[in-house]
Amino acid sequence: MTGSPFLTLPGAVDVDGSGVPAHYGSPLAEQRSLACSDAIVDLSDRSVLSIAGPDRLSWLHTLTSQSLTGLRPGESSETLLLDATGRLVYAVRLIEDGETLWLLVDRPEAEGLLGWLDSMRFLLRVEVADRTAAFATIGTLGEPPLPVAAPNGAPLVWHDPWHAVTPGGHQYARGDHPGVGWSWSERLVPRDALASIASRAGSGELTVAGTLAADALRIAAWRPRFATEADERTIPHELDWLRTAVHLSKGCYRGQETVAKVHNLGHPPRRLVMLHLDGSEGVHPARGAEVSLDGKPVGTVTLSALHYELGPIALAVVKRATPAAATLTVDALGTPVPAAQEVIVPPEAGAASQVPHLPRLGAVTRRSRG
Repeated sequence: MTGSPFLTLPGAVDVDGSGVPAHYGSPLAEQRSLACSDAIVDLSDRSVLSIAGPDRLSWLHTLTSQSLTGLRPGESSETLLLDATGRLVYAVRLIEDGETLWLLVDRPEAEGLLGWLDSMRFLLRVEVADRTAAFATIGTLGEPPLPVAAPNGAPLVWHDPWHAVTPGGHQYARGDHPGVGWSWSERLVPRDALASIASRAGSGELTVAGTLAADALRIAAWRPRFATEADERTIPHELDWLRTAVHLSKGCYRGQETVAKVHNLGHPPRRLVMLHLDGSEGVHPARGAEVSLDGKPVGTVTLSALHYELGPIALAVVKRATPAAATLTVDALGTPVPAAQEVIVPPEAGAASQVPHLPRLGAVTRRSRG
């Protein structure tokens, strides 16, 4: 993929080779601008797929975790594609415009998802296509003046539902949730308009922030992302993703049995936490850094950042049995860094139905002699 026009702006740095700016020289200032709803983030490295045809909503409804049949033009949602054991395969952001359902995904997932969807069409009236060459994604927490695409009349804007529990969802996190103030959206613009948008940013008409700024604010909002928080073992409960991407009352879809069983009767084997890292050593853990307790591994860091208000923070996935009050240790490039937990998914998450445990068949219950 060729680099974005935003990389021509002063100070723009592509840290990981993604083709978009990670920052423009002032990551903390960029966070402040983004948090104040003043900035835009170039996400043009991400992919855009589409599903056209009258069966598009009912079809994807039967394949994924969210209830989609009632989605109206201009509305957005998110859904998960699971395997037969309930593990995450894809996470998809959705925009419905009345004629076409638009799917926003990270580029590494696009080809596999497109191929799988195409193989599941059978005789249904749906057409699946990759529209990445025509449309690019811009992220923001505000309402910037952008040339948002609207090929069928409805502007193609994905509004992140993370600010509240969606109908049919369930939140494991307790107390005040930092996601309440999360107003993130992703806007599709014609890809050939990127150069003019970058030019407007260069002239000062638009303010820009890099992806590092967006990541830092996302960590603080406890917002999971498939590309960073998920691995081959992840189930939605571990990331508190039942909050916005799963409808617990909808009909059968692949992986639903695991979703229901863990939620009603069991516990997720791992849980998402936010870590407040000791910054005295001046080092930050990389993605995949080991998290330990008393010298024993209990999890891994999924993403870390230096937040403009909270200091060094991270999201991590740890074993369910890890004591919630324990101070953990993170391996930051060989330096042990103490980390305090902020609980997102509590150890007791799950078992929502409170079904009493029955004695085993043939077990004998003895009365005490008194």
